[in-house]
Amino acid sequence: MRIMESKLVALKGDITKLEVHAIVNAANRSLLGGGGVDGAIHRAAGRELYEECKTLGGCRTGEAKITKGYKLPAKYVIHTVGPIYGRENNREAELLANCYKNSLRRAVENNIKTIAFPSISTGAYGYPIEEASKIAVTTVKKFLDDEKAHIEKIYFVAFSDADFKVYQNLLSDV
Repeated sequence: MRIMESKLVALKGDITKLEVHAIVNAANRSLLGGGGVDGAIHRAAGRELYEECKTLGGCRTGEAKITKGYKLPAKYVIHTVGPIYGRENNREAELLANCYKNSLRRAVENNIKTIAFPSISTGAYGYPIEEASKIAVTTVKKFLDDEKAHIEKIYFVAFSDADFKVYQNLLSDV
């Protein structure tokens, strides 16, 4: 368990500034940019990200697609579409877990060693942070145990102090 703890880290800050192999974008289904972290990632990466995303044909909820990072410090962006809380026929938890699993699968396929996740679906999509963070951490831990993935560090990046404290407390209980 101690090895696992050092792999999972809570951070507060701007995900677009992190020097990691990949950052995860909490995208909308079009993958063409939007508000919140999605808009911030698209602005920081530049027009090339938008142009590449246009070729991907969108993304279904719970799935993940990968692009280059362009002007970001991260080499890649893994785009995943989180569930809208209360609108997924009681499949919200399953779909949110799939966001993390499928993002990690893209990471493993691309030999990504460090990855940063935002708090998927907790902004405009209304997922309660306490519930979403538990799903995130549990899913990531299970993936690492089951897949024997060679990922060195996984960051949970919070934008607000309140969200950061939730992740920090959750990871300290691991």
